[in-house]
Amino acid sequence: MSVAILKYNAGNVQSVRFALARLGVEAVLTDDPAALRAASHVIFPGVGEASSAMTYLRERGLDETIKSLTQPVLGICLGLQLMCRYSEEANTDCLSIFDTDVRKFRGEEKIPQIGWNTVKHDGTGLFVGIPDLAHFYFVHSFFADSCARQIAETDYIQPFASAITHDNFSAVQFHPEKSADVGSQLLKNFLEMG
Repeated sequence: MSVAILKYNAGNVQSVRFALARLGVEAVLTDDPAALRAASHVIFPGVGEASSAMTYLRERGLDETIKSLTQPVLGICLGLQLMCRYSEEANTDCLSIFDTDVRKFRGEEKIPQIGWNTVKHDGTGLFVGIPDLAHFYFVHSFFADSCARQIAETDYIQPFASAITHDNFSAVQFHPEKSADVGSQLLKNFLEMG
């Protein structure tokens, strides 16, 4: 198994590497298209801003590289949002892997959502061995609209897609690398795909 973490001007990479290391997996951090294509699994993490992240990806041709990948790919947080069609964050056109848009939370509750929240899912795919309504850790001001390809839903101000899948691409809005045992189980499930 060879795991590549996409390097693209976004934060939170080290905590993903540490979470994988706890599972016995040494991941390489790279923005080299050949290395990404050669990996058995690719993780598209991210904490950052959509427009500058997409600019970085496009300038290096990584937008097309990501869309061409055929192995299992896991987006995390901003990674999920960039895999959607469009983000309200700086009016950004994204990768269009998932057929849904990203919008900003609007409401009386505190924004961003920071902390633990429940994730409703059916126990398949990424969620094998994880109880329904398990708590995962979130940090975000933007969310993906509910869509046909969502495999999990969370409610904060309104229901939104907290996990989406399409072909070999999966993504989660929460941070599995910061979500204790259930997060480790989700990463393990991802690493067993392929």
